[in-house]
Amino acid sequence: MKALLKSAPNEPQSAFLPGRLGLWLVLLVVSALLSTGTSAAGLVEWHRVFKPLTMVFAIAFVAARAQAEPSGKGFYLNLSIALLLSMLGDIALMFPGYFIPGLVAFLLAHLAYIRLFKRDVSWFPSRPALAATLAVGLAMYAFLWVGGLPPGLRIPVAAYVLVIALMAAQAFGRARAIGDQASMWVAVGSASFMLSDSLLATNRFVSPLPLSQVWVLSTYYIAQTLITVFVRPALASRG
Repeated sequence: MKALLKSAPNEPQSAFLPGRLGLWLVLLVVSALLSTGTSAAGLVEWHRVFKPLTMVFAIAFVAARAQAEPSGKGFYLNLSIALLLSMLGDIALMFPGYFIPGLVAFLLAHLAYIRLFKRDVSWFPSRPALAATLAVGLAMYAFLWVGGLPPGLRIPVAAYVLVIALMAAQAFGRARAIGDQASMWVAVGSASFMLSDSLLATNRFVSPLPLSQVWVLSTYYIAQTLITVFVRPALASRG
């Protein structure tokens, strides 16, 4: 936790705001741990509290940062929209029969992330990263198809896999273009997002995984936390 707080780049020097940012980050991490633990333990009602609450804390963290950086409010609004859509996806996936609405919510969240990662750089600045993420997405989709992906989900899942691969490609391209440590952590977060969704899909459509909820949720929360904490407007955008 201390490492995350120290690593967050270019924090304002106000004594009040870093403490508030730290508080929201602590609440985010604790809620993520409780969400993961309650899911693994089968405490369904508590899980339904902590899973959306984790994204509420993430949005509060972003709102606090936006107050400190007025010139970046549009950037942080975009991030908040991505987190809000993620929260809607979280809620949908907790209830049977709402897989498609959850998939759509997360697809829209990834489109919001793509727009966010595009703000300071060109489209897909790294062609090798684009090729790599698309190849990983294609391999995962083929694995799901062979493993028993239901015919009715083949098109929606294909669209989702394409969008999340593009999101990761844009994040890695942004990291290469900006060239700082923070943008690389964001790219790592995007890769963790792909891993989480791959584990979820494998567990759901191919074969049950041991401790699936632990692995799916831990990689998901690592992804969201890294993106939330480290994504910032480029220095030029902040004036």
